[in-house]
Amino acid sequence: MLGVEDEAEAVSRQPGLPDLALWYRPGHEAVVESARWAQDLAPGATGWLGSTAGVTEDGRFIALARFESEAAARRSSGRPEQDQWWVETAELFTGEASFKDSSDVTIDVTGDPDEAGFVQVIQGRGSDPERARELMGQDSSAWAAFRPDIIGSVAVGHEGGAYTMALYFTSEEEAREGERKEPPPELKAQMDEMAALSVGEPEFFDLKQPWLYYPR
Repeated sequence: MLGVEDEAEAVSRQPGLPDLALWYRPGHEAVVESARWAQDLAPGATGWLGSTAGVTEDGRFIALARFESEAAARRSSGRPEQDQWWVETAELFTGEASFKDSSDVTIDVTGDPDEAGFVQVIQGRGSDPERARELMGQDSSAWAAFRPDIIGSVAVGHEGGAYTMALYFTSEEEAREGERKEPPPELKAQMDEMAALSVGEPEFFDLKQPWLYYPR
């Protein structure tokens, strides 16, 4: 789904890749509609790189879509068939869907996110986004060795220090096991500094049955 080159490890800051997120409380019908989009509309969405979708246990639908540029995303949104699809899909929501666009995207891949069995989306706000970005880029090999269950991530920056992050795991079981592990001192220091940068408590959205789409 991430649409990056097949490398053992790849980290890139790609300012030309906007992410789109929307969530509220439909049933799983919205996930079916996302599959219909991937099958019927994606072939005409030039520049689309992939999507992740799923429903949390409390019924909130979340989708993230990636494009090669903001212009590509706008072209896709402006298509008549896209508009018709959204009119039909919006009827499945019990409230107003929210959208967040961004061209501030950081990708970290250590495995194949298309094989993820569990995805966790986190939303929060930080006091120093630049420092947080620096910390996330440090000791990538050590982090990969410590948490082999994390096979990829997409970090998206928004205005005012807000962020959305999607973490791709091999499975929920291995993710929970990894959470219980005690990190080595140097990684714990990074975790503690990241926590100190957080403004308020982040919100977690667990997608236990993620639907991953990418161009065929």
